[in-house]
Amino acid sequence: MPTPVDARLILSDDALDRTLELFLLAEAALWLTADGGLDGEPHRLGRGHYRAAFLLKRRPGLGVQDLAHLTGLSKQGASRVLADLCEAGYALRDQGEADARRRPVRLTEAGLAFEARVSHRLRQAFARAYRAGGLDKAPQAAAMLQALAATVLREAELPA
Repeated sequence: MPTPVDARLILSDDALDRTLELFLLAEAALWLTADGGLDGEPHRLGRGHYRAAFLLKRRPGLGVQDLAHLTGLSKQGASRVLADLCEAGYALRDQGEADARRRPVRLTEAGLAFEARVSHRLRQAFARAYRAGGLDKAPQAAAMLQALAATVLREAELPA
């Protein structure tokens, strides 16, 4: 027997369009916030480098293919971003244990500091948004974001 549809979850196209508009505007605002942390970066690294550094902090040992999958970059683009991070001294490629061709990457202390500079600004922006939306709504907001991210997440759960 099919599960009954909760009528409260059916939204009009206009309501969904408004949500999409807000999501796109919020994304733009978050990247502008991140750009403030990237300004003056001596290695001229950008948003893609920050995203890779953040994911490497959360998931140490990612390789090119994993990064490409999680970010939507091509393998060539992910390889370039990781090479830039390594060249800047922000990341190191390790030798793969089972497969020498797989080169897991981890952040150096300098890479962790780079990631922290930008993430600090973004965490502040999210904290302000959670306070504005009501702290009691934070778990629901996180659940919605996780549902949206499900298309790029593998079987593995998000790190705690």
